[in-house]
Formats: sequence, C-alpha cells, structure tokens
Amino acid sequence: MQATTQLIHSIPVDPLTGAISVPIYQTSTFVQEAPGVNKGYDYARSGNPTRATLEDIIAQLENGSVGLAFSSGLAAIDAVIKLLQSGDEIIAVDDIYGGAFRLFEQVYKKFGVRVTYVDATDPSTIFNAITNKTKLIWIETPTNPTLKISDIEAIAKIAKARRCLLCVDNTFASPALQKPISLGADIVVHSATKYLGGHSDLIAGLVITADKELGEKIKFFQNATGAILSPFDSWLLIRGIETLPLRIKQHCASALEIAIFLEQHPLVENVFYPGLKSHPNHTIAKKQAKGFGGVVSFTLKNDTEEAAIEFATSTTLFKLAESLGGIKSLLSHPATMTHKSIPAQKRKEAGVSDSLLRLSVGLEDVEDLLQDLEQALAKLSVNSHEKAEVVFN
Repeated sequence: MQATTQLIHSIPVDPLTGAISVPIYQTSTFVQEAPGVNKGYDYARSGNPTRATLEDIIAQLENGSVGLAFSSGLAAIDAVIKLLQSGDEIIAVDDIYGGAFRLFEQVYKKFGVRVTYVDATDPSTIFNAITNKTKLIWIETPTNPTLKISDIEAIAKIAKARRCLLCVDNTFASPALQKPISLGADIVVHSATKYLGGHSDLIAGLVITADKELGEKIKFFQNATGAILSPFDSWLLIRGIETLPLRIKQHCASALEIAIFLEQHPLVENVFYPGLKSHPNHTIAKKQAKGFGGVVSFTLKNDTEEAAIEFATSTTLFKLAESLGGIKSLLSHPATMTHKSIPAQKRKEAGVSDSLLRLSVGLEDVEDLLQDLEQALAKLSVNSHEKAEVVFN
C-alpha cells in the first residue's frame, strides 16, 4: 500500500456511529461504572479519545511505538528534556530553533542541565563532544533557519555506541519526507503547528518514541505537568494530516523553483535549500528524505539588518509573520524574530546573519510568488541606488 493511501486509511471510522470524521469528544471527565472501572478514560488530562486517535496516527506515520500530543512544540520539547537529571549533558545542533535555545539556556541550565552546541553536519563533531555525562543528542534536520542537514543514520550509530538518546526535530521535513525512527532515532518531536497542521490555525506539539517504555515515561510527564492538546485542536490536526502528502509535494516543487530563482539573482548572496546541488549537504538530504521541504532561506549581498527589513516589508504575497508550514506563504527575519533570543555572536557563528531571510513557501501559484519576490528585490535595488546617489552627491 502506498504511503498516501496508508495515511488516509489510518484515520479510523467511528465504531459507534460510522462517522467518517473523527468525533470531537469535548468533555472534561468520563462517567465510571464503579471506582476505577471505566471505558478506558477517566479524566481528559490523562486521556481523551480524539487526542488518542491523533496520537495513534502520528505514531504510525513516524514508524514509532508511542505518540503523544502536547499544547505546543515547546511543551513537547520540554517533556523530552524532563527525561534528564541535574548534571546530565546534551549535545545540540548549533543552528537551533530560538525557542529551544531559550528553554535550554534560561530554564534547564539553572537546574544543572548543560548543553554543548556543535555543527551536526559533521558526525565526528558530535562524537568528539560526547562525555560520560552526555545523555541526549538533539538535532534538527533541516535546521531552522539555515537548513543544514545532519546524517541521522550516522549520528544514531554514534548515539547507540555511546548509550545516548537521539532526538530529531522533524518539523521542517515532516513524516511525509523523512522518518528519523526508521533511520535509528529514539525520539522524534514536531511543532505540529507547522506542516502537520498546515493551515496556520492551531498550536500543537508531538513526541514519538521508538521504544514503548520510553514513550510511557514521557506520557507520565504529559499527564503530570498537563500540557495536553485539546480535543478540538486534536481534531484540527487530524484534519490537517489528512492532506499532508499532497500539500508537501506542492510546497517542495514551488520551493525548488524559488530557490533556483534566488540563486541566480544578482542581489542575493547565498541561498540555503537542500534541493540545490550547491547545498553542501545535498547528497545526505537526497539519501535520507523523499523531498527537500518548503522552506528557503537566503542572504542579501547588502548584508545588513536594514536591507533585510526593507525587503521583508516590501512583499505582498509573502506575509511577514512568525511560523511556517501553512498554505499561505510567510516571510520572517530570524535575527529580529524567531532567533532574537539567541545572542548575536552565537547567531552569526551558526550562519544566521543580519540579512538572512526565511521563506515559508505556501500553496499559491509559484509564478505569482516569483513575481512578488522579483518586485521586492527590484524595489530594494532602486532604493539602494538612490541612497548611493545621495551619498555620492
């Protein structure tokens, strides 16, 4: 059975009514036949049938044993970090999502969890950074926002040899393109707000584990700390997942065209997109994923924050906003938006320059998106020329 067919038919028909759409069980509690005797549910924080269906679906999609749904991507990350104890260490990708960096450095650091950031595109840097206190390797691939690619299979072998857990943030790829557990990862996390939801209408996070026992540990934290996904948002996420393969296919096709256009433009310095042969990790991306995603990042030759913001406020179809992965195209300036919480020097060391812009390519006609980028770049060129004339005069 092909993946798309399998996905659609992994979403069950309601056994009670035959409803083709998963019912929304909008309830806080469940009536019990006797104390401790129930139909599988007692209180909605501990479990809800709509959420349970979502959790089963995502576990199947990621080839995992246990799936867990949280109220946000950061809540999902937080639940994974709760596996650690004071004195434990994490090896993390240097080009890390700003929210994860803030959680690591401003929350867990004071509890004695230390994080070392490395360039995870070279597995040897991870191997060399591991100590006897390292308990978790944390990678994003592709990374946010410079789209670096890590070799999941190679890093998984290192993690197993050194008895560390490997967690892969699979948000940018989604299980439609990449399945880290099949490549050896122990844990997968998602900001399901992005491609899995796909419509910019919910906030959600997911954790999937390869091992059932590990999943039960994280499930304990889910219940104990209570950052659960609501029944309605669980239903919205299921509905988004139903069209994931079709959406991802179009996101990838349009993103590649846009990346090629930007790579040839005289005002653009660097283009970051794994689908380009010029990308340093193109071969690994091609090996471990079925496509290259819908995010394209680039820097301007005028490598200033001023130029980047001028461009970001000149587009019409690409809306300036946080987040990504929706049907409408979005644009962000990471240095002042998603990655603002990371110190400037550390951002630049990871490749996040002042002029870097991140595009989330939506489902609009790609010709319209190309015209929008062209007119914004043209405006930038005209304004730069006018400023030069003023200085010269």
